[in-house]
Amino acid sequence: MKREVSEAIKKLKENEVRWVHSTFVDIRGLMQDVVIPAREYLSKKAFEDGIGFDGSSIRGFKSIDESDMVLMPDPGTLAVLPWTMKENQRSAIVIGDVYEAFGNGPSDVCPRGYVAKRAEEAAEEMGYRGYFGPELEYFIFSEIDPTKLIWDLWVSPAGGEGDSWGAPRVVPQSPEIKPGGFVLRPKEAYFRPPPEDTTIEYRNEVASILEDYFGIEIEMHHHEVATAGQLEIDFKYGTLVETADRAIYYKFVAKNVAKKHGLIATFMPKPVYLDNASGMHVHISIWRNKSNAMYDENDEYAELSQIGRYFVGGLLEHARALTAICCPTVNSYKRLVPGFEAPIYIMWSRRNRSALVRIPVYYRGRKYAKLKRCEYRAVDPSCNPYLAFSCLLMAGLDGIRKKIEPGDPVDEDVYKLSPERKRALGIGELPTTLRDALEEMKSDEVIQRALGSHIFDAFIEYKTNDWNQYCLYVTPWEIMKYLDY
Repeated sequence: MKREVSEAIKKLKENEVRWVHSTFVDIRGLMQDVVIPAREYLSKKAFEDGIGFDGSSIRGFKSIDESDMVLMPDPGTLAVLPWTMKENQRSAIVIGDVYEAFGNGPSDVCPRGYVAKRAEEAAEEMGYRGYFGPELEYFIFSEIDPTKLIWDLWVSPAGGEGDSWGAPRVVPQSPEIKPGGFVLRPKEAYFRPPPEDTTIEYRNEVASILEDYFGIEIEMHHHEVATAGQLEIDFKYGTLVETADRAIYYKFVAKNVAKKHGLIATFMPKPVYLDNASGMHVHISIWRNKSNAMYDENDEYAELSQIGRYFVGGLLEHARALTAICCPTVNSYKRLVPGFEAPIYIMWSRRNRSALVRIPVYYRGRKYAKLKRCEYRAVDPSCNPYLAFSCLLMAGLDGIRKKIEPGDPVDEDVYKLSPERKRALGIGELPTTLRDALEEMKSDEVIQRALGSHIFDAFIEYKTNDWNQYCLYVTPWEIMKYLDY
């Protein structure tokens, strides 16, 4: 820790930083930020004493009668913000853990310092270390006005003639839909190059900042399937906490660079009607004694070890309850439907992207042992990554502990299977609404232990309130559909 503090202070001095964004996340995974003069960090005061704040004003934290809390910044997460290098604006950012007041240690309200770090400790007690590699998809828009109904996918100013479904769309204005330009057709935008893809310069800038200033190694970036500016930037896997930190910084940088260019970046799962939504597929491997415990060269099916199969079994066993944490918004369930590459059936397979859990098999042989992993596909980028990764890890470890077999893999496109065939294969389904997912979560003891009683109860209360608000709201679709009844 002393070395990390010294390196953070050196970075502040070299870049003449004046202000430090001191951040943490609430139970939703939304960044909370207080800006502190850099001198508080240069003197080590902020690192050693922390920063006091009102916990009763943060979603899911404390009641007003016990509101005093302390943010303890993690010096290893400090990064300089390159878009703030003007005079009097030079800034850095740091992520921290939330502590109880009066020196009472890490608080059970903190997704990072309590939930995520406890999950890592639980894995270590079993002799394992988990590694995570999320694929966060998101959209950038040049304009979003939810008060305007648009009938045409191409978003002409006049509205258009309608579509074959006869239903109105609220379509944010994409930077790629421009008069006289190329058009990326629905579901045909994956891996498209310039000039059809107009987002390449934006993606290059986001990826470069993440590498050069945040130390996050980028593996690739590309346009995703949806036409309206859907993107993906993939970064290298890491341990649970460091990967969740990277996910938070990735979203922060993506949004700020978008704003710089007059755009809006959103990690809302399903902002565009009848085109693909944004997921966050999570690749997970578990290691023991510097060896990938998921790899077995003698397994002919997918080079997956028995430990790996038990881990997958745990994921499938807890899949319905995991959905509330991994897909935590009302909007998430507009993504979890057939036909849009989102998994809704509880099964596993290799190569098969209609499966909930996929075992990638791009390469074969012991030289690729470190790449062996499972991919859990029912996660979206609206989740709190600290909570989602922790619950995924604990569910998988429960599978190892109880030796839960995942059953036979299904190497068929499950979307094309008949109901009878799915029943014969024993394929279950994920919850179809946030309410149903919360009901599944309530009865899952593994998820409750992973989150701790405070966050477990606060999460259910907050998300139940979301669901109730949604049920009461009268949508434009209902007016269009039922006004003439």
